[in-house]
Amino acid sequence: MHMRKLQWGFIALLVVAGLALSHPALARDNRILIRVKPSQAYIFVDGLGKGDASASGNRRILLVHVGPGDHTVSIYNYGYVPVTRKVSVPEGQTVQLDITMEAIPGTVSGPWGRLQFEGSGHAAVLMNGKTPDFYVGEADDFNNEIIWKQELLVPPGKHEITLLRGEKTLWSGSVDVPANKRVIVHVGSGQQSAVDWPRGQHLSNLPRFSAGIASATVAIAPVSGQISASQAAIGCGESTRLNWSSMNAAGADISGIGKVATSGNQDVSPTATTTYNFTAAGPGGIQKSSATVDVSNAINVTFSATPMEVRYKKQGGSVVADNSVTLNWSAKNANAVAIDNASGLAASGSKTFQPNPNWTGPGDMDQTVNYKLTATNACGGSETRTVAVRLVGTGEKVAAKSVVEETLETLLAINSIYFPTAIPRKGDKKSGLVPSQQQRLTEGAENFKKYREFQPTARVILQGHADVRGSKQSNMDLSDRRTASVKNYLVEHGIAESAIEMRGLGAEYNLDEAAVQDLIEKNPNLTDKSRKAARAKIKQFVLANNRRVDVSLSTTGQRTPPFFPYDSPDAPELLGEKAPRRTKQ
Repeated sequence: MHMRKLQWGFIALLVVAGLALSHPALARDNRILIRVKPSQAYIFVDGLGKGDASASGNRRILLVHVGPGDHTVSIYNYGYVPVTRKVSVPEGQTVQLDITMEAIPGTVSGPWGRLQFEGSGHAAVLMNGKTPDFYVGEADDFNNEIIWKQELLVPPGKHEITLLRGEKTLWSGSVDVPANKRVIVHVGSGQQSAVDWPRGQHLSNLPRFSAGIASATVAIAPVSGQISASQAAIGCGESTRLNWSSMNAAGADISGIGKVATSGNQDVSPTATTTYNFTAAGPGGIQKSSATVDVSNAINVTFSATPMEVRYKKQGGSVVADNSVTLNWSAKNANAVAIDNASGLAASGSKTFQPNPNWTGPGDMDQTVNYKLTATNACGGSETRTVAVRLVGTGEKVAAKSVVEETLETLLAINSIYFPTAIPRKGDKKSGLVPSQQQRLTEGAENFKKYREFQPTARVILQGHADVRGSKQSNMDLSDRRTASVKNYLVEHGIAESAIEMRGLGAEYNLDEAAVQDLIEKNPNLTDKSRKAARAKIKQFVLANNRRVDVSLSTTGQRTPPFFPYDSPDAPELLGEKAPRRTKQ
């Protein structure tokens, strides 16, 4: 019987230990000497079953030969808390482990069927799983039906059985165990037979594990498990908490999440209605449960305008608004909101808009401007709302522009202002404007002062750029210094500071190579020879084209074209082929 075999094995172990002491070559082996209670415990080293060992009294003793280094020892006995130890084995030494396992309290109630294995020797029996967590005992402990009972009692039903010896699978398959039946599995042939087992009707409230002299009873507890959601219905972007629990399970997983603890909770934010399937598995079976979370993609939108009416008046040739309109919105369950061309808005908020009337006729104005809000979410939901704002005004017909005014608008949109590399420098009081660009600004200042006689509220808008070299912040600072340099020059030449707006854009809106190529082709001041030369240095010209300040008028919105001054005597300096000079404003 198995217990007697273990006693003989222990005697053999003592002989091996004595040989190791008398023979230095054996003593240099790397070994782990494991002493564990109870003696029926099964031992895995680095995931491989090493359960065939000797027994001395109520302890099992196992001597395992391993390579030097770190190893993992796992010890299992059904009805006891598993034990795992990390062991470091030095070269030529033996490391000893003494383990006393902790019994799981309580009893297990039936009904039961019984499993018996024939022809498998000391194979490890795994039920309903392939890892050591599903170990229930050695097959040799479940093959006796005489005076000493060696029996494996399992919940009635179908069970997946695996018999392992080391790395080798001796047998694997499904066994259907009826209540109060003894099912015999003949491992060699795989045949199964069931016979009556009347004793099962009289068993109840058994400990998970009990053993005596040449006898052992293992009573497997059934697995239970369930899952639920704290909120079964949520809106898009909201979350709910999954709560799950199980008993007598060795492992668990949830569909869409993966392996989880056998009991626990987790917040989830599905973007569509989702069913979470929970599977708890243990030696006593596999239990499934599910929880469905309904996800609504509906978006609740409110959209309004304050005021609903905007009044305008005419001052000379300009149309001036008495007020602006503030749009207010809320889009619950939305993660993207856009109003006309303004995108990337928060799910709720407000934004001020200035309606632009088309008032060209004589007399009164009465127009309607519609603002459209579009809200979407990650769950496929989409909603739109429209709010109408009335534009009213009274005044004379807007006078047609004079030839002089139109000429000045053309002159003011003649070209952008360019800078050498990294100019102006930080803290440099010089403007960085080369002579040709100073001349261009001098002419622009004179034209703008004349233009203000026709358009008293007109403003100059400056937008500074930097090429891509340098960090984001340094390029932003450089573009700010360039717009400030142009502004200071205009102020010194008679333009009021209040008539100038400036904005540094860094390298955010750089012209790429294709755009610069197009500008080279469209530049009216270039000859074919100049175009060919520019195309040969396109990389250099891309950088130079982005070291500029664009100038536009508030009245027309027309921006100066970014035509690089190829014909300027300062062109080499602006291209970076010549060291920049230090010039005063």
